[in-house]
Amino acid sequence: MNALIVKKAIQGDKKSIARIISLIETQVQVGIQTTEQNIPVIGITGPPGAGKSTLVDALLDLYVQEGKRIAVLCVDPSSVLHQGAILGDRIRMSRWFNHEQVFIRSLSSRGSMGGLHPFIAQIISFLKSCPFDLVLIETVGVGQSEIEIIRHANKTVLVLVPEAGDEIQLMKSGIVEVADIFVVNKMDRPGSSVFVTQLINMLKSTFSNKKVCPTAASKGEGIEALKKTIDT
Repeated sequence: MNALIVKKAIQGDKKSIARIISLIETQVQVGIQTTEQNIPVIGITGPPGAGKSTLVDALLDLYVQEGKRIAVLCVDPSSVLHQGAILGDRIRMSRWFNHEQVFIRSLSSRGSMGGLHPFIAQIISFLKSCPFDLVLIETVGVGQSEIEIIRHANKTVLVLVPEAGDEIQLMKSGIVEVADIFVVNKMDRPGSSVFVTQLINMLKSTFSNKKVCPTAASKGEGIEALKKTIDT
């Protein structure tokens, strides 16, 4: 039975892909060897409320226009009582759930301190054997030590908001060191330009190769420039 499901999954059947991921989550051995493709994995991380889901939604729009097939893994914080999650990304990205080019799977962090699902590596490996051109991973809102995403992503995008201010200094020895691209989202807020300048100056003094992309994801502003930076 698993062999048939895997065969259908690697052919692109979404129900079969979802079924295999469920088996991986419950630690059931699929028992079938698959071949990974060399496709990019992009991690989207940042503090709660930074607009990660809105940003992913806007990026999906551009990738779909290019004809790309995208797998999206959205990791939500789990309840300390029942280990379940609210899965709020289903609301913010609702227009993509039935789109033929997009596969979205919400996952619970299950108490993992790294901002990801405990079996994220196995899930990513499986998705790489399916007919996707790109895997996007949205993590739980991170803190200083929640940097597990760098182990799995080719590029890590850290999403911040203009109010972050002093938080940058607090995170400097954590996620700031490992992020490849910095997004300052919600640029329509007061003080955003000042924050972008401060962030650029801070990065120049320590991490000269880091990129900063200002965006207002809810308005679709700056998304094309961000995508170009990700794809470069």
